[in-house]
Amino acid sequence: MIKVAIIEDNTALRNSLTNLFNNAPGMTCVVSLNNLMNVVSDLNKAKPDIVLMDIGLPNISGIEGVRTVKLNFPQMQVLMFTVFEDDEKIFDAIRAGASGYLLKKTPPEEIITCVQELYEGGAPMTPSIARKVIHAFQNQSTESVDQYQLTAREKEILYSLVDGLSYKKTAEKYFVSISTVRTHICNIYQKLHVNSKAEAVAKVLKGKF
Repeated sequence: MIKVAIIEDNTALRNSLTNLFNNAPGMTCVVSLNNLMNVVSDLNKAKPDIVLMDIGLPNISGIEGVRTVKLNFPQMQVLMFTVFEDDEKIFDAIRAGASGYLLKKTPPEEIITCVQELYEGGAPMTPSIARKVIHAFQNQSTESVDQYQLTAREKEILYSLVDGLSYKKTAEKYFVSISTVRTHICNIYQKLHVNSKAEAVAKVLKGKF
């Protein structure tokens, strides 16, 4: 059972998302919050696997919320759910530790699919957002890429991470086993000196890749 936390200040949308997850096979909403004022204690009690978080929250922004969640619960995965699709908000959220970024116009069935992908090791993003991230990635200099001495396959796997593919889809794309994908990702993390998908993507976006 995938345990989901929702942090959204729009009551109608929050209730709709709660019903969506509670009615989805293999998922349940363990806590539903309208702000981040007591987020550490609330999440500590609920212990969700995935946190679906708005950016435009009252008092404390969702971007600051991501930092707080990842600082206190490193293993929790944060999926941003927002109307914002400008580059600065996207990159700030990913740098803060978000592992995925969905727009609120995303259809319900796709939200469910993205939460499942995130739980399985992917980094789901709305296609328009993924294109922005890929564009930022492709603009990084080849010199900075080469200094980490990634192999051609490791670069391909990293592209897949930034593109939001799950381990399973990455394995299918390159005709290798999931175990092989995991080995490549471990090697990438070691070379980039990071410990997670979010950190790897953030390093790319900061221009330090």
